[in-house]
Amino acid sequence: MCLAIPARVIELLPDDMARVSLDGVNKIVSIALVENVTVGDYIVLHVGYALAKIDESEAQRTLELLREAAELEASA
Repeated sequence: MCLAIPARVIELLPDDMARVSLDGVNKIVSIALVENVTVGDYIVLHVGYALAKIDESEAQRTLELLREAAELEASA
């Protein structure tokens, strides 16, 4: 099973790379596959690569669903 998650771009780096925040954890990822990425954008991230940009409301809804799933798993 594959999982792609939303991440917020916090810094653009050379060579089509960016620093993103994943719920407070910072990672450096490739943005080579997505055009016109800017600081503050939300991207869909899979194994270190940005696959697409998404709007903030969609990113927040997805992150909330992931939090709920984690809470259910922890309580099981």
